[in-house]
Amino acid sequence: MDCDVIQADGGTRTASITGGYVALALACKYLVKEGVIPAFPLTAQAGAISSGIYKDVPVLDLDYPEDSEGEVDANFVMTSDGNIIEIQGTGEERSFTPDEFAKLMALATKGCSELFEAQRAAIGD
Repeated sequence: MDCDVIQADGGTRTASITGGYVALALACKYLVKEGVIPAFPLTAQAGAISSGIYKDVPVLDLDYPEDSEGEVDANFVMTSDGNIIEIQGTGEERSFTPDEFAKLMALATKGCSELFEAQRAAIGD
């Protein structure tokens, strides 16, 4: 999959991952329907979202100002069955504590759950 960003406002990488899964799942459904592949090969959904600390407040799905001016920025790529594919986190303006990281991960887990619901609606499951 190749995702081209036409207009960036923060979160483009995570949006590409989340949307890319939808495109892949739709392609797989089509290939099953056409008899090209015997069964749907994907075992779990994949989605991604950012979270960070902006003005000392944990936030979800950072926009451009939150991303570029925030103290901490993290991207979480997760599966619908609760596993982690990737975590990338950076203390942009300061270091962050394990407790702050846990809050960012909790936000991202909740956000990805909402994204998985939207994916299922888009795919028709």
